[in-house]
Amino acid sequence: MPRDATLAGWLAWLETLHPSTIDLGLERVHEVRRALGLAPAFPIITVGGTNGKGSTCAYLEAILGAAGYKTGLYTSPHLLAYNERVRIAGVDASDADLLAAFARVEAARGATSLTYFEFGTLAALEQFVAANVDVAILEVGLGGRLDAVNVFDADAAVVTAIDIDHSEYLGTTREAIGFEKAGIFRPGRPAICADPAPPQSLLDHAAAIGANLLRLGVDFDLTGDGAALAYRGPRWRVTDLPRPAMAGSVQWRNAAAALAALEALAARVPVGVAAIRQGLGSARVAGRFQVIAKRPEIVLDVAHNPQAARALAGTLGERDAAGRTLAVVGMLADKDAAGVVDALAAHVDTWFVATPDSPRALAAARLAEVIRERCPGAAVRAFASPRDALDAARSAARENDRIVVFGSFYTVAAALTHHAATEQ
Repeated sequence: MPRDATLAGWLAWLETLHPSTIDLGLERVHEVRRALGLAPAFPIITVGGTNGKGSTCAYLEAILGAAGYKTGLYTSPHLLAYNERVRIAGVDASDADLLAAFARVEAARGATSLTYFEFGTLAALEQFVAANVDVAILEVGLGGRLDAVNVFDADAAVVTAIDIDHSEYLGTTREAIGFEKAGIFRPGRPAICADPAPPQSLLDHAAAIGANLLRLGVDFDLTGDGAALAYRGPRWRVTDLPRPAMAGSVQWRNAAAALAALEALAARVPVGVAAIRQGLGSARVAGRFQVIAKRPEIVLDVAHNPQAARALAGTLGERDAAGRTLAVVGMLADKDAAGVVDALAAHVDTWFVATPDSPRALAAARLAEVIRERCPGAAVRAFASPRDALDAARSAARENDRIVVFGSFYTVAAALTHHAATEQ
C-alpha cells in the first residue's frame, strides 16, 4: 500500500511494483483475477490492433450508450488524467472509485507482482462489476495474445488496422504481429477484422481455433457518397447513416468494425438504427484529428507510427488548408521517425520539432536531423518542449495556415494543456 493514499500517490507506487514496465504474459494476472473472484457476467467486446482501437471503442461506447446501455470502457494510454482510462456510462472514473478498486486489487494480489497496466486492468474490471455495467469494452494495451486484457474472454473481438509497431515485443513483420493481435479471438465467437489486407497469420489462427471470422470488405463494410453512408453485414442492412463525427475516411473502417461487433452481439445487446445514427454522429476521442482552434486552425493527432501518419496525411489531404501547414512534432526514440516523416512530408511546409517530456523521448535535435535527411531543404526548427514549439508555430502562422500537432501522446497532451492555459 502506498503511504500517499491519493490517486497520484497510488499511481507512482504502482510504477514500482514490478521490475519492468512491460512484461507480457497472463499467468500473474490470471492468479490475481482468481484471488479477486473476478468473473464478469456482462458481455465483453475486446478491441485490438495497431491503430484505430480508440476510435472503434468510442463508436461502440456511443452507440451502446445511445441505445440505453450502461457501458464500461477501458482504454489506454490517457492524455491528461488517469481517470480517462476507466469510463462508466460515458463518465470518467472518480478518484474515489479508482482508489477503492486499487485497494481491492492490492488486497488480493498478495506476493504476486503486477505491472502498472496489469494492476490497472484488474482494477477497471473491478469497477465495472461493482457498477453492474451492461456491457464492457476493453482496449488492448499492447499486442493481444499476452496482454492483460486477454485474461477476460471476449464475446466479440475486434482487430483494427495492423502495422509494424512495438517490434521489440511483437515482432518485426506484419505476419508476426498479426498472430499476436489474433490472440484475442475465441473459439466459436465473433472475430472481426477491419484491416483490408489482413496478415495470413491472423486468418490462419482464426481458422485453427474455430473463431467466427468476419472480414471488412468480405462480410461487412460501410460505404457511401456525400453525407449518407450504408452498412452491410451478414444480416444487417442499414442505410442513411451519417458520416462518423471523427474526420477522415479511415474512420469509416473503424465505425464499420464497431457495427460488425454490435451486429454479432445483437441477441444479447440489441441496438436500433436511431442509436447507431446518434452514436456515429457523436463519438469523439481527444487527440484524434481534434480541432482546438480556428484561424489559424490547430489540429491535434496522436499519430506516432507510419500507418497512423499515413492516415493523418490522408485526412489532411481531404481537408486542404487555404494556407500553409506547420507541423509541431515530438516523438519517442523507439518509434519509426523516418517512416512518420516520409508519410507526412508532402503535407508539411515547416517543421517545429520538440523533445517530449518522457524518458523515452527522441531528442529534438535528432528528429530535426531525420527530417533533413528525408526532406532535403526542409524548413526545420528545434525546441526544448512541445509548448515552445507550439508557441513558435502560432507566432509564425497566418490566419489561413494550419498547425498540426502530432508524434506522440506526450506531445499532444502538452499542446492541449498549454493551449487551454493560454486561452484562459
